[in-house]
Amino acid sequence: MDEMRPSSGAAAHLGLASLFPPGLQAIYGECRRLYPDQANPLQVTAIVKYWLGGPDPLDYISMYRNMGCPGQDVPEHWHYVSLGLSDLYGDNRVHEFTGVEGPSGFGFELTFRLRREAGETAPPTWPAELMQGLARYVFQSENTFCSGDHISWHSPLDNSESRIQHMLLTEDPQMLPVQTPFGLVSFLQIVGVCTEELQAAQQWNGQGILDLLRGVHIAGGPWLITDMRRGETIFDVDPHLQERVDKGIETDGSNLSGVSAKCAWDDLSRPPEDEDDSRSICIGSQPRRLSDKDTEQIREALRKGLEINSKSVLPPISSQRHSHDRPQSRKDSLESESSAAIVPHELVRTRQLESVHLKFNQESGTLLPLCLRGRLLHGRHFTYKSINGDTAITFVSTGVEGAFATEEHPYAAHGPWLQILLTEEFADQMLADIQDLCTSEMSKLPKEYSWPDKKLKISVLPDTVFDSPLQ
Repeated sequence: MDEMRPSSGAAAHLGLASLFPPGLQAIYGECRRLYPDQANPLQVTAIVKYWLGGPDPLDYISMYRNMGCPGQDVPEHWHYVSLGLSDLYGDNRVHEFTGVEGPSGFGFELTFRLRREAGETAPPTWPAELMQGLARYVFQSENTFCSGDHISWHSPLDNSESRIQHMLLTEDPQMLPVQTPFGLVSFLQIVGVCTEELQAAQQWNGQGILDLLRGVHIAGGPWLITDMRRGETIFDVDPHLQERVDKGIETDGSNLSGVSAKCAWDDLSRPPEDEDDSRSICIGSQPRRLSDKDTEQIREALRKGLEINSKSVLPPISSQRHSHDRPQSRKDSLESESSAAIVPHELVRTRQLESVHLKFNQESGTLLPLCLRGRLLHGRHFTYKSINGDTAITFVSTGVEGAFATEEHPYAAHGPWLQILLTEEFADQMLADIQDLCTSEMSKLPKEYSWPDKKLKISVLPDTVFDSPLQ
């Protein structure tokens, strides 16, 4: 249970700064720079701190009244700042201290800007619970966030009937990175968006959609302020913006290189009772585990989608990536969500398959055109990582280096990780054949697509199929 109370920020002005943890002091200092007249803001605080066994990772969420900027047509709003994703204490009670040069804790705190309603005298507290939810995901998965990331929430952020049901992340327009005694902290701002805007970010890239949102006053304006009463998407306000998105996809492709998904695959070229079958779906048995090297490669493949490269490369299975920017116990930021730690299973050989059957739920299936048009036809790769286990399906183009699928053997599996290599000609053919995935007919499930000459079958199935223990 959280409670709302005035913070102790004022005490720091009274010469009691030594009573406060150094990491907390550093962030308070940046807040005081922006809000010198709000030294004692309201805070939502976890009654039982996370490091004492409480459920909420954020120790505090400070809430400020921001007067906006009339010169830039920025309205008055509430500004929320989290405290707890970074290392506040430096004594290893929450985060491992690894030195001043790297990131503090996860290296960032979350912020959120909510348009102030007329007559509103106190900030709503629901954004604090939203921020705690995101923080729980970060702590549990050890995946960090980056500017441009998108978050599929599938529910109004304030539990109302609002169209604002998803989020993008960007740098806070006012708060500057802070060097604390325990490392660097940056500030990532949550931006509420509609479903159509989320889909555009998936199909193109988050930064491109954020730029469009900044240009539409009711959608956020230059400071990207969330208005939960917004009833129109940016494409409703200005239909020409869809053309900019389409042009961006055509020119740049998509930066989304993978998603967590409800997905599965079957090897149709061997009997299901084969005990050595490494398919993802095994009725009555547990799926095989991905090796740590495979997991690292999939994670690296997903991370590559956040970078602009002239050549798409999958790291070799034998390689291990070490980050100098954060302790090795932290996972790199993904635009998609990834599973937690995976048990090593090193002695799995790569197998060439003759025929495969891919299975996706509806949400995953609607991303297949994006996979083909925005990724493979631009010489890139795209990965579906199962949320129900270690299953992974990676589509690769002929220009991707390091893949174990080849033009001679386009279907190859390494344990439960399947790679499918598609030539440009076949990708074009598939894209034409699955266009109805983007229409209202998509609601009629199951749907099946088959290419007998390629020995490939794809089924789009209801969620209940994947929720069943028998798959």
